[in-house]
Amino acid sequence: TQVGDNVEFSALKRLFNESSKKINTCALGSVKSMIGHTKAAAGTAGLIKAALALYNKVLPPTLKTDEPDPKLGISDSPFYISTETRPWFSKKEHPRRSGVSAFGFGGSNFHIVLEEYHQNKNEIFWDGSIEIISLSASTKKEIENQFSELKNSINKGISYKELAIKAAKTRKEFSPDDQFRFLLVLERPSDSSGNPSDDFSGLLSKASDSIESNWQNNTKENSGNLNNIFYGGPEKPGKIAFIFPGQGSQYVGMGRDLVCTFPKAFNILEKANEKYNNSDRLSDFIYPCPAKTEIEKKEQEKALRRTEIAQPAIGAVSLAMHNILKEFGIKPDATCGHSFGELTALCSAGWIDIDTFFLLSISRGNSMAAAGQNNDQENGAMLAVKASLEKLANLVIEVGSDVILANKNSPNQGVLSGSIEAINHAVKICRDKGFKAIKLPVAAAFHSSLVKNARKPFKKTLKKIKISPSEIPVLSNTTGGTYPYDSEHVKKLLGDHLISPVDFVTNVENLFEMGIRTFIEIGPKSVLTGLVKSILNDRKFQAIPLDCSSGRQFGLADLARTLCRIASIGQRVELNKWERPVSESKKQLMSIPISGANYRSRKTENKERHTEAPVKQVKNKPDSTSPSSLISVEQDKGITDAGKKHTMDNNKLKDERPASNVQHRTSNNDVASLFYNNKKSNLIINALKVVKQGLESMQTLQLQTAEIHKKFLEAQTEASRTLQNMMEKTQ
Repeated sequence: TQVGDNVEFSALKRLFNESSKKINTCALGSVKSMIGHTKAAAGTAGLIKAALALYNKVLPPTLKTDEPDPKLGISDSPFYISTETRPWFSKKEHPRRSGVSAFGFGGSNFHIVLEEYHQNKNEIFWDGSIEIISLSASTKKEIENQFSELKNSINKGISYKELAIKAAKTRKEFSPDDQFRFLLVLERPSDSSGNPSDDFSGLLSKASDSIESNWQNNTKENSGNLNNIFYGGPEKPGKIAFIFPGQGSQYVGMGRDLVCTFPKAFNILEKANEKYNNSDRLSDFIYPCPAKTEIEKKEQEKALRRTEIAQPAIGAVSLAMHNILKEFGIKPDATCGHSFGELTALCSAGWIDIDTFFLLSISRGNSMAAAGQNNDQENGAMLAVKASLEKLANLVIEVGSDVILANKNSPNQGVLSGSIEAINHAVKICRDKGFKAIKLPVAAAFHSSLVKNARKPFKKTLKKIKISPSEIPVLSNTTGGTYPYDSEHVKKLLGDHLISPVDFVTNVENLFEMGIRTFIEIGPKSVLTGLVKSILNDRKFQAIPLDCSSGRQFGLADLARTLCRIASIGQRVELNKWERPVSESKKQLMSIPISGANYRSRKTENKERHTEAPVKQVKNKPDSTSPSSLISVEQDKGITDAGKKHTMDNNKLKDERPASNVQHRTSNNDVASLFYNNKKSNLIINALKVVKQGLESMQTLQLQTAEIHKKFLEAQTEASRTLQNMMEKTQ
């Protein structure tokens, strides 16, 4: 209720304000808004939610809280409503902690605080929502038969768990060396009520159509993709190049789902926070608190665009994604970056380590940002123009010496850098010529002499580092070719890179000449994928972005699509490392339902009968008069009197004792059975007494609970009646 929320939140504010004056630093969530009041089980779901959040290092979302009660004043408190799933990064001051408050009916209050056991994220956070089915064979007909068999089994109505087991089996048996490959990405659908469904008929029908029309009847194209369906033929895939984006590709929340899921991605962001020496963590700009208004959202985007933040942020997310591809066994034959992305390319190829990468990316961002804030000279501006490179070269000549062609991005697109006056002049000329031109939101005219002041501090940082060339070649934006294997020459090229034009067109052309046929863009958005397609045009190649939806769709589904597309063209992908389902349950040969209290099998009863009252065989000796020679049972105080009576009877009948050993043993067994049955009866009576007492206690507890709930309802009714009377009196 609003009253209850206000009381609880006021208490939290008062407590947390004593320890910190910072606002919006502690995530606040609710279970009640999602599953309702759990009455006597209040707090159970919250405890589970808190424990899983700590274990997976993830801040879980809360539904139906987009517009919280403004009277609570949450925006001016230490709290914020966690409406989005976000990675939960550690702080130096203390381990991660989570508190749970549970309020049951009748005034019962429970509070618990949990603290993480391990600070590091160690397990992949699979959620079971995405499955990959991969089929491979030597002929298309075999693929068709495999798929038909799979489709029939799914259409029979198997559970999602059974489907996951079948999908895992296909991934294990998949081979990129087979002539033909066919892969599906299964995103678990929802029914009309929004609940998870097992109906994959729509995708399966599309897949059937794809096999028949797009693949079987297509003799020209050996590979292709249609939504979540991917197929490939015998054509060799060629070599792989990793390409990394530069400044401008960043967006708030980039790589969020993947960083939440994979420890090797998560740990890269942890390392970035560690190296980013600032009052705020770098991750706070990438994954800020959920924005409540459009104005707040734009402010977050503006903060991330700042050069000193954007460059290390893009680098951290790109390296995180790179680590995920390595997890699935995908390795490059060459690497290349666009502008800032060149540092990421060097790290990916093993020329610099991760610590060096963050040192350089932070230094580069700070140096270029400082150059843009220099009031002693003009900082300049940049203009992206849609026109052929030949026309852009003529445009530069027409504008004059204060502008250069800073970026050759594709045959039909480039970026000009120059003084503000020269760029404004270029805008007018572009308008007259019908060229599409957009001013870029950057602090200075990068890759031109106007940012030469940034080169000096960056070169000072370069002197401190070690560069170790590896077997994987890295291409330079400045020369268009590969970096030299002389580390000092590499440092010089990196230092001059800030003021030198970027020739990405020549980079891509040279990669193609080196035998690269698969270009994988690793980082936020898919800008470079479009440029590669424009440069290579109708030649045989594959350009595949990892962030294919630019964050608009679930990141794990984007990753699955990328892996399937890479595998479909014949590149090696360790698909068996995708989520492993629970083991297949063993089927029992026969199951017989049983019921009844204190059920005991016949085998158990027979065992107890033989062990409780064992009878010792008696030798037939005429002179034996000892009762102990006639019968032997386990000593028990409860049968002492019965034993004495039996001894007296035996003395009286001494002369009439039968000679047969068989009859003698039968008599002894009857006596033992009598004792056993008496003892068993006592046990049953005692057990029934305990059960009766337990039932009486439960009944008493239920009556007490019902009485408390009755008083609670009476209080609610009385409060409503009082409020109604007050309202009537005020009229």
